[in-house]
Amino acid sequence: MTAPRVTVALRCAAWARDLPRVERFAARVVGAVLADRRIGVRRPAEVSVVLADDPFMRRLNRDHRGKDRPTNVLSFPLGSATSRAANGRVANGAPVLLGDVVLAYRTVRREARAENKSFDRHAAHLLVHGTLHLLGFDHLRAGAARVMEGHEVRILGRLGVPDPYRAAGAEADASAGANRSAP
Repeated sequence: MTAPRVTVALRCAAWARDLPRVERFAARVVGAVLADRRIGVRRPAEVSVVLADDPFMRRLNRDHRGKDRPTNVLSFPLGSATSRAANGRVANGAPVLLGDVVLAYRTVRREARAENKSFDRHAAHLLVHGTLHLLGFDHLRAGAARVMEGHEVRILGRLGVPDPYRAAGAEADASAGANRSAP
């Protein structure tokens, strides 16, 4: 399969400051999801990643979910792109545009600190999580949540990111002295 196409829109300069080569970072993380054979994407796919600030995310969350506060990640799947990606029904072999994944800088930074996780690893987790949403995975029911979390843990492990669902502080213990820019 052709390498996935990941387009990154940088709406907040702090992302580039805290994640050198942020476009490459996002492409690697999203690419790991799309390349995972257990996920079922059989066509070249394209994902847009928007690295935003919290006011932008707050507007999106308010306008699309009715929640007037920023959140860490939002996913905006495009129609039936998920089924076309899985089933291979795309004209001329063009990549399937799956949708957009949006992350909010300050919220991601705050959560990483509160959970004693590195910023890059938390951002990687949220990119994986958001991309899985584009592919139709969800966590509203317990069984679906276990499936989605299993995919997240497996894909993040391949990227060198510890299980994000372990107890708070476990990552700091496990990665003492390790390279903090794993993905």
